[in-house]
Amino acid sequence: MGQQPKKLIIDTDPGIDDAMAICAAFNSPEVEVIGLTTIFGNVRTPTATSNAFILLKLAGKEQIPVAEGASSTLSGLSKTRVADFVHGTDGFGNTSQAAVQGLRHEKNAAQFIVDMCTRFPGEIHILALGPLTNIALACQLDDKLGQSLASLVILGGAITINGNVNPAAEANIFGDPAAADYVFGRPLPTYLVPLDVTTQCKLSGTELTAMNGCGAYGSFLASITHFYLEYHRRVMGIDAVYLHDPTAFAAVILPDLFTWSRARLRVLTEGIGAGMTIADVGDKKWNSPNAWSERPIVQVALNVDPEGVRPAILERMLR
Repeated sequence: MGQQPKKLIIDTDPGIDDAMAICAAFNSPEVEVIGLTTIFGNVRTPTATSNAFILLKLAGKEQIPVAEGASSTLSGLSKTRVADFVHGTDGFGNTSQAAVQGLRHEKNAAQFIVDMCTRFPGEIHILALGPLTNIALACQLDDKLGQSLASLVILGGAITINGNVNPAAEANIFGDPAAADYVFGRPLPTYLVPLDVTTQCKLSGTELTAMNGCGAYGSFLASITHFYLEYHRRVMGIDAVYLHDPTAFAAVILPDLFTWSRARLRVLTEGIGAGMTIADVGDKKWNSPNAWSERPIVQVALNVDPEGVRPAILERMLR
């Protein structure tokens, strides 16, 4: 018999590349998506929830629960800054998708995560595609969450390269630096997929246009990625888009395509470097204890096979 699919919760702020990753997940036999939890980032949390319902309707998977998450940071700051210049004001490239009246789960995102890990101990995998507020809140609800969680794959951080919000910070970590620093300090089975690898995985403008009419999601994805492509052309000077969220999903189903390094992580929570992720990769024995010394080990992807990731994601999005 084949391996049972991984039970996957996707914590998401959809978002164009979130939509790409979620569509790929729906078409991947390696996983069973058992819930979407929503968070601010690319859009505000209520819009993230609305967009999750749109994606479930598109996929014919309205039975999958959507648990709405935090609308403010771990320290209680309201989130007013969103990446509308990357994803459009609606999160889907200003394509004005028809609203879907979905039913929000009765529990919030953090409680939903804890409940699922309690119900299926050792079986739940979480793919965190936005700021880590919901994950931090779940850890606060259950300080033994790491014992019942199979894996936590996080899209976030920039270890050896500049960030994408400013030279120091990547967007998801910048969205709630305190939550990220808290999560990286918890004993969780954490795998970090930073910009170092996601910027190596791209789809060209020609490939995006060619998605139109392919499979269940091709026309939708071709439509919403036009805005995303124009952003990359204007800001990065490339006729392609980075596959940030889809690459993180690839780490769930195809982890052997990545080179993983053991590291201890801290995140700067204030000052001009707020949101900067700093890794101790263990290549030196320090003379005295420091702020990294007692942190748990996190597996960090510092290299990737982009020619393995790109076709695998493209094929899954277009089945």
